[in-house]
Amino acid sequence: MDDFDVIVIGGGPVGENAAARTAAGGLKTALVEAERVGGECSYWACMPSKALLRPGHALAAARRVPGVPVGERLDPAAVLKRRNEFTSDWDDSGQVGWAVGAGLEVIRGRGRLAGERRVDVGGRVLTASRAVVVCTGSVPRIPSLPGLSDVPYWTSREATSAQEVPTSLVVLGGGVVGVEMAQAWARLGSAVTLIVSGERPLPRAEAFAGDLVAEGLREDGVTLRTGVKATGASVVDGEPTLSLSDGSSVSGAHLLIATGRQPATFDLGVERFGFAEGDALPVDDTGRVEGVEWLYAAGDVTGRALLTHQGKYAARAVGTAILTDATSPEPWTAPVATADHTAVPQVVFTDPEVASVGWTEAEAREKGLEIRVVDLDIAVAGSSLHADGYRGKARMIVNERTRTLVGVTFAGPDTAELVHAATIAIVGEVTVDRLWHAVPAYPTISEVWLRLLEAYGL
Repeated sequence: MDDFDVIVIGGGPVGENAAARTAAGGLKTALVEAERVGGECSYWACMPSKALLRPGHALAAARRVPGVPVGERLDPAAVLKRRNEFTSDWDDSGQVGWAVGAGLEVIRGRGRLAGERRVDVGGRVLTASRAVVVCTGSVPRIPSLPGLSDVPYWTSREATSAQEVPTSLVVLGGGVVGVEMAQAWARLGSAVTLIVSGERPLPRAEAFAGDLVAEGLREDGVTLRTGVKATGASVVDGEPTLSLSDGSSVSGAHLLIATGRQPATFDLGVERFGFAEGDALPVDDTGRVEGVEWLYAAGDVTGRALLTHQGKYAARAVGTAILTDATSPEPWTAPVATADHTAVPQVVFTDPEVASVGWTEAEAREKGLEIRVVDLDIAVAGSSLHADGYRGKARMIVNERTRTLVGVTFAGPDTAELVHAATIAIVGEVTVDRLWHAVPAYPTISEVWLRLLEAYGL
């Protein structure tokens, strides 16, 4: 039978969470996936990229502590083997087994919206009595660069799944993918050039964070070309080559295009309901698509917060909304202050790491808030024990009217584990006066919280 209560299109982490939630609530749920169950995050993004980065971070951390015997270089073959293990060699049978065990019917093929509560999968038409949920994620945004269509290039997929270390790599784009892959491959022995159009990488982060990451990249041998744009692409002497706005050019054995992502709404049938291919699906805080009662969406495809953890959070909200609609005459209303409005945590897994949540100073000022910004070097007992010459910075942004935090950024080695405390403080609207009583353990890097509050005046 091809009749279901719920049909979820897209079997990545977001789709898995939405489908598992509705199935657990007793609704017959289909999970439709065109490639691998587990999605981009499991096979070409979060997991393989961090597996490539971690060995270099561990070696760098060891070198910062005298007396620790370490090898001179990473073993690329071992690093790539471990990365392959994290992707299960791109075999999704384990993920499929989990989905079946969770009560889902996994249907292979590309799902397309075919009408009201109907999904076409290669000519097989599925119907949903309750809802269809779109969780198709995002795809790389490729710039309209003259000549690029005739030049071989990598996207994030090829960069995270390559089976050999490139002799040289040119990376176009200084966002998260660009900086993470530049550092990962540089530490594995590639000669990397990173092209950044602005003054520094990570343009959406606080400026000090981008500056610290730039220092870290340069220390690893990455050549940074800042303040220049690509004006054209070609193949010169067998190598992909970018022409730059300053009149120079740069070539490498491989070219990585890391210029952002866009919602994967292509070949999905969204035009049937008034939406354009390539555009995000507009949703409310329950995940319901604007103007279509039975259609929901979560994750990157909505354009709200292009992060796996935020997509999974949104998927849980969607599942709750569908289950509530199935059992109650009153529709479920999500909390007004949902996390993707006020408290989106993000970590850039470079060395140094950048961990942030909430708004930057510029964003808070644009919102018209009366704020106070507290900046500090991360220089506490825990950081000095962690590494000789530890370099890191912290910023805390306080809404002066409510005396609550609205943004926090940490930049430094191994600061990722600090961000959840900041997320809790922002989501919980904990006042700085109350935070004063959250005593950090000594000697940990978390003691920076005490120093921030002291600098604030408590």
